[in-house]
Amino acid sequence: MAEIMEGLSSHVGVHACGVIIGPEDLIEHIPLSRAKDSDLLVTQYDGKFVEEAGMLKMDFLGLKTLSIIKDALYNIYIRHQKKVDINTIPLDDKKTFDLFKAGDTIGTFQFESSGMRTYLKELKPTEIEDLIIMNALYRPGPMDNIPVYIRRKHGKEKPEYPHPIIEEIIKSTHGIMIFQEQIMQIAQKMAGYTLGSADILRKAMGKKQKDVMKEQLVIFIEGAKKNNIDEKIAKKVFEDMEKFAQYGFNRSHSAAYSLLAYQTAYLKAHYPAEYMAAVLTHNLSDIKKITYYIDECLRQNIPVLGPDINESLLNFTVNKKGEIRFGLGAVKNVGEIAAKTIIDEREEKGIYTDFFDFIKRSNLRNVNKRCLESLVYAGAFDCFSETHRAQYFYKSENDDVNFLEKAIRFANNHQNTTLNSQTSLFGEESSVAIPNPDIPWCEPWSKLEQLKSEKEVIGFFLTGHPLDNYKIEIEKFCNYDINYIKENLKDLYHANKEIRFAGILSNVQHKKGKNDKPFGAFTVEDISDSIRVSLFGQDYINFKSFLENDYFLYIKAKAQKRFNNDAEFELKIHHMSLLADLFENNINSITLSAPLEAINDLFIEDLLAIIKQNPGKCKLYFSVFDGTEKIQLNFLSHLRVNAAKLIKDIDLLENIDYRL
Repeated sequence: MAEIMEGLSSHVGVHACGVIIGPEDLIEHIPLSRAKDSDLLVTQYDGKFVEEAGMLKMDFLGLKTLSIIKDALYNIYIRHQKKVDINTIPLDDKKTFDLFKAGDTIGTFQFESSGMRTYLKELKPTEIEDLIIMNALYRPGPMDNIPVYIRRKHGKEKPEYPHPIIEEIIKSTHGIMIFQEQIMQIAQKMAGYTLGSADILRKAMGKKQKDVMKEQLVIFIEGAKKNNIDEKIAKKVFEDMEKFAQYGFNRSHSAAYSLLAYQTAYLKAHYPAEYMAAVLTHNLSDIKKITYYIDECLRQNIPVLGPDINESLLNFTVNKKGEIRFGLGAVKNVGEIAAKTIIDEREEKGIYTDFFDFIKRSNLRNVNKRCLESLVYAGAFDCFSETHRAQYFYKSENDDVNFLEKAIRFANNHQNTTLNSQTSLFGEESSVAIPNPDIPWCEPWSKLEQLKSEKEVIGFFLTGHPLDNYKIEIEKFCNYDINYIKENLKDLYHANKEIRFAGILSNVQHKKGKNDKPFGAFTVEDISDSIRVSLFGQDYINFKSFLENDYFLYIKAKAQKRFNNDAEFELKIHHMSLLADLFENNINSITLSAPLEAINDLFIEDLLAIIKQNPGKCKLYFSVFDGTEKIQLNFLSHLRVNAAKLIKDIDLLENIDYRL
């Protein structure tokens, strides 16, 4: 009995999206039962036996791209009052194919990976058939045929066909067997297979069923002989089919996905802001992707703005200027109900004139204190010029609450008074207006404080990055960003490359291991990505003083194999220093150069003022050149400067350059 039961399923599972279709009631053909804790009917056979019983098994998968397209069309309608029927767009649109040719497909369906974009630039697709073929080829196995296909498409290589029947079937794919349907067509036309028997052959090849393949080889050769095809040719064709069938892609699948990809590319080409807003909306849970897509928006000169209490809707949208506006519903602790409450009130009674107007009109049961704090952190009230973010949280020595809490009390009193006020016989309210609380004065937050608060409620730095102030240092001293390092650790290890990068520290932990020896772990983040790093032994002792949250560090490292796991790689840090000290410790001199014709009293006055504002240890040289006479004079100044700060300030002057 145990041997009989061996290998049988021990529990009942339900396919998440499988649907069984039959010619009549399924109970007439296969056994059914009720799913656990549900009225859903499920088969008692598994998928394989259901198909053998003659039923059609379909998988209906949800696709995020369909929601992106739907939201993009909504964004287009809201901004342009134009309804675009995505199912009737031209399939030969020049602007769309120009986008594919340029590899400008970040954010599109199926075609946004870096490898695919590289191939698109080489292929320069001109018709949707090219997309269908690329979609099928860009997978492990058939990917090796992509360069061959590209060469043949551009006439740089001539395809060879073992038989005219084969040429007729694979001419459209330039002599490469790509689709499962091609395998079936060859079996039909060359060896006389029926559609059903050709499908059996396809499945056997794809699943490498050796016993079935031996039988099929005999059948194929015999069928080919009846069509006067030489046995050697038939065997060679069968072997080629067998090789390609292992990776063969379903053409119908590829065509459907490629059409969807074309639709996304069409929307990006013609309505880039509206389309990218939809892409951002549907990737909010993935911070890495959000950052990636925002960078793509900026590359396309599409500004991405933070949430605004007077302009934001629930999700990412596009304003009249063509800028993408962050949605209120995407702010942490706000939620859909509060966001809709704010939006509905605004659309019904007009924009909020100031913060007090907003708070008086808000339903404070939905828009509570936590929600309001998050909106402040996200910059949603920055449109009100009377206040800045720090003021909402300012609490004077004489107060028990901050300004935001005062405003909430004020709004509650206002709403209660309005509700309870009695109307006189003449229709006039008898209530006395409650004066607005005084707005306290305090210093605004620093840029870093502002960015940190944004990240807390949005999940990423939106209006900038803490490393923006160190762009010059990063350009001068770093050779890789963190995203590149993470994706290429293995290659960097084999190349024995020194890795120099910068970042801000977070999630710093000081721990003890099993041997009771201390070690440190921390996250380093730059504009591109973040990476988790650990320090042990002497390395931890050497660099422990740098392991503090919010430290801006310059790091040198090499890639090494992970301990007890040669298949994985990690960073081995051998240098840490403060990013702010990088110029002072490594740059001995700076040379400022200007053309002779630009130098006058005002120029000298402005330059001298900037130099005196940035004292330091770095030697300062001047270089004046006369382009007409081709003369250059160099001078050493007695002044010493802070090179990093000086470089940032001299950008304010025209006709001056620097050299380190």
